[in-house]
This record gives sequence, structure tokens and C-alpha cells, in this order.
Amino acid sequence: MPHARTHDRYDVVIAGARVAGSATALLLARAGVRVLVVDPVERGRDTLSTHALMRGGVMQLSRWGLLDAVRRAGTPRIETTTFHYGSGADSDVIRVAIEPEGDVDGLYAPRRTVLDTILADAAREAGAELRYGWALADVKQTPNGHVTAAVLRGPDGAEHEAPTDVLVGADGLRSKVARSLGARTQQLTSHATASIYGYWPGLDADGYHWYFGEGLAAGVIPTNDRQACVFVSMPPSRLRAVGGQGLHRLFHDVVGAVSPDLRARLESTGAVPRLRGFAGAPGMLREAAGPGWALVGDAGYFKDPLTAHGMTDALRDAELLARAILRGRSGGTTMDDALLAYQEARDALSLGLLEVTDQIASLSWTRDEVQRLHRTLSGEMRAEVDVIRAWDRLRTAA
Repeated sequence: MPHARTHDRYDVVIAGARVAGSATALLLARAGVRVLVVDPVERGRDTLSTHALMRGGVMQLSRWGLLDAVRRAGTPRIETTTFHYGSGADSDVIRVAIEPEGDVDGLYAPRRTVLDTILADAAREAGAELRYGWALADVKQTPNGHVTAAVLRGPDGAEHEAPTDVLVGADGLRSKVARSLGARTQQLTSHATASIYGYWPGLDADGYHWYFGEGLAAGVIPTNDRQACVFVSMPPSRLRAVGGQGLHRLFHDVVGAVSPDLRARLESTGAVPRLRGFAGAPGMLREAAGPGWALVGDAGYFKDPLTAHGMTDALRDAELLARAILRGRSGGTTMDDALLAYQEARDALSLGLLEVTDQIASLSWTRDEVQRLHRTLSGEMRAEVDVIRAWDRLRTAA
């Protein structure tokens, strides 16, 4: 390997410029921290997502002054969430109104081309340095394992060493940071669903809709450009059986099984959107902190997408981590202790969500059981919102 050229020192280097990485950078940069963010892909590239933000995430975007940008991008306001259990005349339909709270007038489900860009641009405006087309190549550590620098590979293939106090892995489920530092998996769930996603114009969806049938599920999530993200979830074996060539037929078969009405509505649009499949992955909770490093977003904590809580988790944990790093820099505690406290706080908020999501992802529930699981999920989300409200009160008091 050629010798890596050494760059200026950064307080924090973040690998990954999507929701978790850009949000962490934004909060740190606003506090005067010198932050470098690198990402191997170009700014604003789309990625698989359910897009749905829950109340906690919308509250944070509002407090950070970014919710208006989400609205200006044409992201529709979600005023209701509807759960459909069973199909046809025998189904139970439960409609929940989204109560306004302060500036949070509803929920939002921005495309990743919208949200990732808003967060990254806000981080740059706050003073963070963002480099697209740059990847983490290696990590430098002391003999006792303390991170001292990130080795970065630029677009020309040359390597550059960036000394740092803290390296943050916000680089997704297959995190290079986690692999390089040997982050242990603390929890691994038993279940996973496979999914197929597409975007439908002209669907006229009135809020989030979640459908639960026998061993299958689906969702409709209004997003930007007058489109709705429509997804189906199933056991991974069903997706493996058809491969890439049978996505459309399988998609419509699953939609028809959970809601013949939804299938008819999709077909009435005349649209034939591109469909993308996700083979599924077990949920996991990784060790999220060590000497001079931390993980945030999917790099440290991944749940089955069926509960559509990943982006909300990413925003929540970005703020937990940023607050921890600022405490470590203040001198009131060591940085390593602050990062370990971040991991403990993340785990306390995540374990219940991880467990109930795994049970829902089993797809082996009865109608009564899945409704009970959703009540449990709602309780976990309320606890999360209470924590975020406390952050809001602290900011107001300051």
C-alpha cells in the first residue's frame, strides 16, 4: 500500500453522509466541532427506504430548523395512519389521527434524495466538511486499540490519513468501521422479511396505510413528486423462489392477498413502476462505542423494515451521539466514558423496539396477536418521544 498523505487534524471523522452521518455532523458542526464526513457515493443518490418518519424524527427535524425544507420539497403531510388487519369484508380497519404538537403538524415521509440532501447541506452550511467519492480505506490505532486516524481513499485512488479524536461509523449495515474495529454483535434477532418496493403515481393515498394478512404484509406511504412508496413483505424464501425476473407477479400476488382493493387501485393507475427487492436481514444491535470510535444508524443498529422506524432511529441516535461527543469534549468526563454512555442510552431505547419488530417480522402471528404487538410497538415509540421531548425542554430552558 502506498504511503498515505497526512491531512489536517479533525475533531471527528464520520464515514457515511446519509441520515445518521449527516445529522451527527450537523449537530457537532453547529457546536463548533471540526468535522469531516466522507461517503463513497455521490450527493443525493437514492437508496431503498420506506421513507416514513415517526413523530420523534419529525420533532427533531422541526427543532433543528429543517422541517420547513422538507415541506418545501413537496413532501405531503401525513395526518392519519390506518392499519388493515385481514382482507376483504372480514378485515379490521383501525384509523389513527396524528395529533399536532407545536410545529409538528403531522408526519412526513421524504424521499431519501430529499432528506439526505437536506441534512448534508445543513451540515455543510454549519461548517462540516463533506467529501463525496471518498471512502474509508483503513483505521489507524495505538497498540492498545485507541483510534488515532482514518485512512481515506480519494476519487483518484490516493490514500490520505486524517488524524481524529473520534471516528464515527455511519456507513450502513455492512459497516467498514465496524468490521475494521471488530465491533461485536450484542443482539441478533431470529426473523427477517424480504420486501419489494415501488413508487406509484396517481394513487391518492390519504396517509400511511399498513396491511397485515396471513404471513404477509404491505404498506402505502405517500412521498414526494405525488407518488406513494408501496411495499410488500413476505418470508425470504418466496422472494428467493422467483429471483429478479418474477418481481412484478410476486408483488401483485402479495398485494392481492393482503388487500384486493389495493391491488385494484394500483392496477387502475396504469403505471408499471420499476420494482426493487430486498432479500432481508436479521435485526442486530452491535457494540456501538470503543476507544476513539462510535457507530450510529444501521452501522450499529438495524431492525426489519416492516416497522418503518429506521430513519427515526438514525436521527435519534445521531443526537444521542452528538450530545455524548460534546460532553466528552467539555472535560466533565473522558471521551471514552461519554461514548460508552451513548451506547448505554442507545441500547435502553432500542432493545424493546428491536424485540417487538422481530416478533412482527416473524409473520407468524394471528390477527389478535399482531394487533397486540402494534400496541407494544406504540408504547415503545411513546417512550422514545418522551426522551426527545425532554431534549426539546432542555433546549428551551437554555
